[in-house]
Amino acid sequence: MMIGLHLGGFALIVFLDLCRATDVTVTVSSTASHAIPTTLWGLTFEASNDVNHVRFNSGDGGLYGELLKNRAFQKVTPNTPEALDGWHSIGGAGLTVIADTTPVSPSLPNSLQVTFPSGKILPVGFGNEGYFGGIKVDTTATYSVSFFYRFPTASSFRGNAVVGMQTSTGLSLGSTTVAISGAQTTWLQVIATFRQVQAPFNNNNFFSITLDGTAAAGQTVNFAMLSLAPPLTFGNAAVRVDIGAVLTELQPGFLRFPGGKNLGNSIADRWQWNATVGALVNRPGRMGSYGYVNTDGLGLFELLTICEDLGAKPIMAVYSGLSLDGEAVPEADILPYIQQAIDQINFAIGPTTTVQGAQRATLGHSAPFALNWVEIGNEDFMSSDTYLARWQDFVTILSQKFPQLRFIASSNVNNPILAPDPTHWDVHMFQTPSWFAQNSMYYDGFQRNGTMYLEGEYAATTSNDGGSGPAPLTFPTVESALGEAAFMTGIERNSDIVFGAAYSPLLNNVGSSQQSPSLIGFDIDSVYRSTSFYVQKLFSTNRPVSYVPSTIPDPNGSVFWSVGTTANPAHLFKVVNIGNTPVNVTFVLPFTVASGTITVLTGSPTVSNSPSSPSAVVPVATTTTLAATRSWVYVAPPFSLSIMRV
Repeated sequence: MMIGLHLGGFALIVFLDLCRATDVTVTVSSTASHAIPTTLWGLTFEASNDVNHVRFNSGDGGLYGELLKNRAFQKVTPNTPEALDGWHSIGGAGLTVIADTTPVSPSLPNSLQVTFPSGKILPVGFGNEGYFGGIKVDTTATYSVSFFYRFPTASSFRGNAVVGMQTSTGLSLGSTTVAISGAQTTWLQVIATFRQVQAPFNNNNFFSITLDGTAAAGQTVNFAMLSLAPPLTFGNAAVRVDIGAVLTELQPGFLRFPGGKNLGNSIADRWQWNATVGALVNRPGRMGSYGYVNTDGLGLFELLTICEDLGAKPIMAVYSGLSLDGEAVPEADILPYIQQAIDQINFAIGPTTTVQGAQRATLGHSAPFALNWVEIGNEDFMSSDTYLARWQDFVTILSQKFPQLRFIASSNVNNPILAPDPTHWDVHMFQTPSWFAQNSMYYDGFQRNGTMYLEGEYAATTSNDGGSGPAPLTFPTVESALGEAAFMTGIERNSDIVFGAAYSPLLNNVGSSQQSPSLIGFDIDSVYRSTSFYVQKLFSTNRPVSYVPSTIPDPNGSVFWSVGTTANPAHLFKVVNIGNTPVNVTFVLPFTVASGTITVLTGSPTVSNSPSSPSAVVPVATTTTLAATRSWVYVAPPFSLSIMRV
């Protein structure tokens, strides 16, 4: 008997006798082979420098919710126009970033010096355009603002500063007043809130601080460490609320950080955990690896907190003595860097009897964070010869200090041969869609000897070769996402040795990218879910408890699959068709299917979800009742990922 059912225009299930021939036959085992780790699908975030923006990055101006650009004048050259990036004069005020003779803190040596000219009757001061050339204003929302000020020379001035938001035409959208005194020659922090009372016309708005032009004539005031917090944030780490919500959709099992190239452009400019924690006024920031300043407002404590907010396990990297400029710390000089790693780990998990654990407690988190994995460096295959000694020195000492932790090597697997023998490796892959599909068996031949693997960064970054070579992608396409999906079925099959995998880069400001594609795009007021995002979400939210062996796919074929069980109990089938024709897939089962749901992601291979068409390709779900059978045919649509829960 044959029963056909059309599902949302995408899928067809046919039940029939075992003797009928089909394109592919998949025999499913009656016994699960291994548990699938809860960490299998996760995220990689390269700290406050997740690769993508020419002038700012997906931490500052992206994931990190701070609204003011260049808020503390970190790592800029005083007395240059470039030092004023993001700031502008209002009413003729003179603005200069200076190396303050009495800085607000040793970490922040620069301040904004504002001179108020004579002959002005309108408000005079300065404004900040935010990270996008404008600030999105939420009507009726309350904003929190803080800044430090001082008069370099005492004066008799007493007045009120108007602090708030304006449109590009000068219309006030909401403000408050704070008292300013010329007698204040030492730094004073002002903290205030103001409410938006006027709806903006668009996003061309800016933050402003002004004084009465007549009253302030002739005055000079220095400002430092200004901050404007949005009305809503995600979780407890000042994360932009809409980006945080989209990350939550992925239900990530882990977050790898600070990750990637952000560990250090040079030894001097390396990411140092202790410079990223505590009060913002004590964070110097650093020149990041992609040509712009990292404020480090999204520091180690915030990243660990984000893990808790997302329900993700932290995978924390430590600087291993290698920087992007190729310079490696000589072995004779390595001990201070190992000590810094010890201190970083103690900040995360040390008891409060340690200096770093006590510091964590002062920030409101006396309990240790749930850290199990520490990665030694990043992509140390760039200097494999020096990694031999650096790995040995780091792991030998860190293992003695923290025997409960698992340490991850970041060089090529077994090339060179490291000692002590790594129990965990981090593997990175950036290839074409067809490469990922054809290498879905990549881990099949690896020894089962207790060694575990993290697919810490992977993505199909180009199209397939159409005759003139692979073309770089601006956004993930259906073709690239399905190549990744085919590879991910192999990750599930090998999840007895692969404990985690993450697409990279994670975030991208769509207005100005340095590396593409990325999993999630964003701009001033929107977040864009790519085709690869939906593949990641479908795998992560449909992660089986156990993997069930089945017929192995043909690596040169067009169809790939994975089978698992859930706690319900239920079975999960993932089927990927990277070809341009439907394929009949016969599942021969050791049990009877009765009902289930099917979710399909499909589209033309070159289609992307972009700002102009953000929902061009989205999953479609259908619930269906199935005829009782132990054999059924699923017609996998062309260019599709199908998730079947029965």
